[in-house]
Amino acid sequence: MKKSILKTLVLGLLAMLFSFNFNLFGADKYPNKTIKVFCPWGAGGGTDAVLRAISAAVEKDLGVTLAVENKTGGAGAIGHAAIKDAKPDGYTLGMITFEINSLPQQGLIDFTYADYTPVCLLNADAATLTVKADAPYNTIAEFVEYAKAHPDEISIGNSAPGSVWHIGAGLLANATGIKVKHIPFEGAANAVTALAGGHIQAVSVSLAEVKSQLDAGKVKVLGIMDDKKAELYPNIPTFKEQGFDITYYTWRGIALPKGVDPAIVKIIVDAFEKASKNEEFLKTAKALNLDVRYLGPDDFAKFLKDNFEAVTKTLEETHLLDEVK
Repeated sequence: MKKSILKTLVLGLLAMLFSFNFNLFGADKYPNKTIKVFCPWGAGGGTDAVLRAISAAVEKDLGVTLAVENKTGGAGAIGHAAIKDAKPDGYTLGMITFEINSLPQQGLIDFTYADYTPVCLLNADAATLTVKADAPYNTIAEFVEYAKAHPDEISIGNSAPGSVWHIGAGLLANATGIKVKHIPFEGAANAVTALAGGHIQAVSVSLAEVKSQLDAGKVKVLGIMDDKKAELYPNIPTFKEQGFDITYYTWRGIALPKGVDPAIVKIIVDAFEKASKNEEFLKTAKALNLDVRYLGPDDFAKFLKDNFEAVTKTLEETHLLDEVK
């Protein structure tokens, strides 16, 4: 009997030791496999560019692959839903964008920013007014004058109905009193391609998203809706410099689905904070003309709430909700 009891105790102790060592050094250590990173927008746009750049920096810190997957459609609804509905194990996260704060008001999604665990804000980029290189206007004032003389003849491309750039174009039209046609595309990259091809007359996307076509001489930027000039393009004037008091930005951040273990959340938060200061990431962001603006999880949560309220007010004032419904 004593030998049997002793044997049971020894086996139990060995099992405990094995379990401890397995959890400490084996499969339960996070992270130990590829982390999926969902992008709600197509390849080639600003969102895709900044997400791939930051993911490459995070990989070096966590020691696992961050696999970016573009889940497009529904003006960003499909990708945002995929992040929200992912298994809360820390192996799926994604980039949420401005549209999470403009889609609910349109009835296109039945969830909001509050349905995520915020990780960080990474980037904010001002809108531009970009036209073909051979367009007959070279300033905002000339564009406005032309648009007033040709109502509803200018088509401005955006990244989707009710998207950040649709609202940006609506804000421009509302502030200047012009009448234009708003043409939706599945992502900013497609809108810029259409502009370069002469299918539309303007886009209201970020400088980062027109950079390649601008550098190729196929388009020109009439102005940027920022408080300051772009570092890489100091020759591009702001709207304010041209007498139009308009500032407007998109933003991009990282989020997890609700319910992830707080210990895992902290690992991810720390990794992205470190990556936001990574020299290679900052170098890439600068080359792409992406404006890095980091906020940690608490500040990002407040930012999301404040931005949602501001966007709702803008949608109501510009009457774009009537247009997209």
